[in-house]
Amino acid sequence: MHSSIKQCASNKYKTMRSLWLTLLIPGVLLLAACSSAPVTKVGAGETPRSKYPWGAAHSLAAREKANEVVLFSLGLINTGYRFGGKNPEAGLDCSGMVSYVFDQSANLKLQGSAADIARRGRAVDIARMQPGDLVFFNTLNRPHSHVGIYIGEGRFIHAPSSRGKVRIDSLTSGWFATRLEEARTYFE
Repeated sequence: MHSSIKQCASNKYKTMRSLWLTLLIPGVLLLAACSSAPVTKVGAGETPRSKYPWGAAHSLAAREKANEVVLFSLGLINTGYRFGGKNPEAGLDCSGMVSYVFDQSANLKLQGSAADIARRGRAVDIARMQPGDLVFFNTLNRPHSHVGIYIGEGRFIHAPSSRGKVRIDSLTSGWFATRLEEARTYFE
């Protein structure tokens, strides 16, 4: 039964990834075809600078990994909750879900509690979050006691202990809105 759950999550992920890529690739190609490089004048003795200090290719690769994280996490919806759980077969808690998703979809090792995970990455303004960034909450009267994955449009996926299954919730709902502490990115 455990392998069938993992296989089901994997199949859902692959199907969503294929659909997403089918829509994304033509859109990216269309935008690339319609755009032109910015024209900047460089004075004598100056070195031209990229509009993106980290490089456009690196940024695109980082966004692709972040999107993989979101798509993979969606395949875990309705996976059971288990305190300390690190895989879908046994059940997942919030940090276990994040660790599992980042490891399986982006080959990034984020281990430990939500507070441990919050010590890594780079803080981002909540208003500028991108899908794949992590959101941290104070749910147990201590900082960074809960973590979820931002999926866009003010929503996040997480493994809450209440109602016992991985699910999507809104960051603007009263309970989560009052407990949201910060967002961090792990892609750059």
